[in-house]
Amino acid sequence: MSAIEAQKGGADRVELCENLHDGGTTPSVGTIRFARKNLHIGLFVMIRPRGGDFLYSDNEFEIMQEDIRAAKESGADGIVFGILRPDGTIDLARMKILVNLARPMGITCHRAFDMTADPFQAMEDLISLGIDRILTSGQQPTAPQGALLIKNLITKSAGRIIIMAGSGVKEHNVAALVESTGAQEVHIHLEKQETSRMIFKQSSVYMGKPEQSEFEHTLTDSDRIKNLRFGIYNLRK
Repeated sequence: MSAIEAQKGGADRVELCENLHDGGTTPSVGTIRFARKNLHIGLFVMIRPRGGDFLYSDNEFEIMQEDIRAAKESGADGIVFGILRPDGTIDLARMKILVNLARPMGITCHRAFDMTADPFQAMEDLISLGIDRILTSGQQPTAPQGALLIKNLITKSAGRIIIMAGSGVKEHNVAALVESTGAQEVHIHLEKQETSRMIFKQSSVYMGKPEQSEFEHTLTDSDRIKNLRFGIYNLRK
């Protein structure tokens, strides 16, 4: 399980989710409980009922509330979510309901933030809600590409909220990203391909996309995390 591998690699916290190909969705209750039983580091649970945009129906909003209750009951340390209005602003009313429901757990606004029309106003809105942290790529495909906005957000926030740089953060660029932005936290996904242990392999059937192999899956690479942490440690010495 990737969360356990992340812990082995020295991660401080995991963001538990499923369906990474969709940007992450809410994991099952069984997954949350298993993770809680086996992790001594921070456990934050993604609250996202589907892939796609962050404008949710009433039914989806109800599901998000139930998932927050389940995460809290399962011992999660925090949750990760974000809701937008059609005009690209933070949905303050709905977000406030989820914040009140989630406390005392920690709260991170995920990369829904990167889809907002005005990131500085969105940050102020999230601060007003008492959100602890924003995960952002600086409204670019990757955090290194969005480094300037990340730096400006950190400066503008003046310590009122944590700005965590994430997306495309790897061993070769993390030191430069931290140095250029001043980010104190980074969000990483360092993976490897795990080969199936199946002996018989039915090659004519696929469960997902045709280009995806059915006989390997992605797993967090604990060794890569160790190497990345070592690089950050040396930078800050």
